[in-house]
Amino acid sequence: MRSSCRPAANCARSFLDNERSFSDNAAMTDPTSALAVPYVRLIAEQLEQLGVSLEHWLGLSGLRVSQLVDDSFVLDLPTFRSLALDALRLSGEPALGLLVGQRLGMRAHGTLGHAAMSSRTLREVLSLIERYIGLRIALLELSVAPRGPLTRVCLAERVPLGDLRPMVLEGVVCSISNVLRDVSTGACEIQAVAFPFADPGHGALARALLQCPVAYDQDWIGLSLSTDVLDLPLKMSDPRAFRGAEELCRRELLALEGRRSWTARVQRVLLETRVGFPSLEETARRLHVTPRTLHRRLDAEGTSFRAVLDDLRQRSAVDQLGRGDATIDEVAYILGYSDPANFRRAFRRWTGTSPGRFRADGG
Repeated sequence: MRSSCRPAANCARSFLDNERSFSDNAAMTDPTSALAVPYVRLIAEQLEQLGVSLEHWLGLSGLRVSQLVDDSFVLDLPTFRSLALDALRLSGEPALGLLVGQRLGMRAHGTLGHAAMSSRTLREVLSLIERYIGLRIALLELSVAPRGPLTRVCLAERVPLGDLRPMVLEGVVCSISNVLRDVSTGACEIQAVAFPFADPGHGALARALLQCPVAYDQDWIGLSLSTDVLDLPLKMSDPRAFRGAEELCRRELLALEGRRSWTARVQRVLLETRVGFPSLEETARRLHVTPRTLHRRLDAEGTSFRAVLDDLRQRSAVDQLGRGDATIDEVAYILGYSDPANFRRAFRRWTGTSPGRFRADGG
């Protein structure tokens, strides 16, 4: 597991997090779901209780009720965004994410839920979620950060969520809290929850549903629990069932990865690197292919590793210099240039001007 959370204020991390949404070939436009369909059904159930017509709600996004019973239905990010914003507007319920999160029992999490229920310890449960969260929601990633007597379960946005932030993050944090309490049969008490946005006006409800203190305007996202409970044996542990469920999760993840273009896979590896970028050889190794095979597959898609890397660096440099979060030398370092002069030459080749002039002209 990763050793620390990545604070929202961290320049390099927030910079690269923001870049995850730059490309039409990035993960959110791959033929994979932004959100597992069973979760959308729970949103629908909550809306029905609030008196919202499902036909009208889905129709606004060009969908039909019959599509919600098909677990293979692909819900891309633009469609999910449309559904979520319409759900908030039609229901008039700003705490919709919390209410849906409370409905997320273990069965709603599919194979991942089965694996969690048969895990030996909470540490094993968190390791599962960290590895396989993408099977259920492709919008977020999770890491676990021990901090002495407390351990933080941290979430990070794979793409900027914008005005969906409160709804999505409240729902997911609530769901993870439910999982930890359920698999430990109540032995795991959540110590605190942190959100990076201002109190949406229902802080009291959040504290009541999450059963712990909730802090807003924080520099991290997630929840904290006592480190002491991580290795306590779970009563429902079943090693044989766990192995079977984890293997199914692994196969599902491989199938998901298999539907992504090779350009998108390379972009994902590059974007997951905190500072600098891996070489072609290292990227190929992470994708479990030889450099020659990776070169051939990118060539078949009309691109190359160098072109993908160059495009990412260019877009990243323009964005960072325009936002002014870092000095020119810091941008060069983040993008993997050991010599800032090389970055300046590359930037001039990309844009026809120097980084300093580009920033002075307002980006």
